[in-house]
Amino acid sequence: MRLAIVTHAERPELAESISDLRPEFVRHDPVVRTFWPRLYDIYPDFQLWARDHETRKTVGYACSLPVRWDGVSEPRGVDWAMSSGTAGEPTALCSVVVAVVPEYRGTGVSGAILDRLIDVAAAHGLEALVAPVRPTWKERYPLTPIESYVKWRRGDGLAYDPWLRTHERLGGEVLDPAPRSLGVAGSREDWQEWTGMVFPEEGDYVVPGALQPVRFKDGQGTYVEPGVWVRHSTA
Repeated sequence: MRLAIVTHAERPELAESISDLRPEFVRHDPVVRTFWPRLYDIYPDFQLWARDHETRKTVGYACSLPVRWDGVSEPRGVDWAMSSGTAGEPTALCSVVVAVVPEYRGTGVSGAILDRLIDVAAAHGLEALVAPVRPTWKERYPLTPIESYVKWRRGDGLAYDPWLRTHERLGGEVLDPAPRSLGVAGSREDWQEWTGMVFPEEGDYVVPGALQPVRFKDGQGTYVEPGVWVRHSTA
């Protein structure tokens, strides 16, 4: 497969060629919902589209923004990057999502996009690419604390999680968890619409695509999503 990776500045029309691949409920984090659409207008050079050169199909994308990174693994992860992280002179590029359509997962597309993001950060004179990574397989273990999950390793010493493993293979350093990378709150009806599930009682529910349970109390569902900070040097 020949892959073409272009910026939004180069091919803005590609925004209409692929659907949003994030879980529906994640899109309702208030910081994400407010700032996400503006990324393409404010930072078009930092948004990427991946195209299969042969089929001309858009098969993945990445969203990122420049931040002032002082080396601290901010607990708020994505929410920090899209709010406080933009204050001051930027020193790093922060990747807030890399997504690939299901039929192209496992083919190296995500790694190619990540590699291009590192190049983009270097080309803009930034010291690093950082990311509050959303671990791919954490949704399989929603009851496991992120602090434990991030320590899981295979026999070869690499991370158990495939997305963290891709970062490591490209030279990324796994840092600390971001236990409150983003958060979503909504009514019982909201969550039923977002997930297609019903939540007849209060308590914790395992929801497909969620990295930890959604908690219902007083008719409100609250979800706090963890991530894991990873850093790539551009030097």
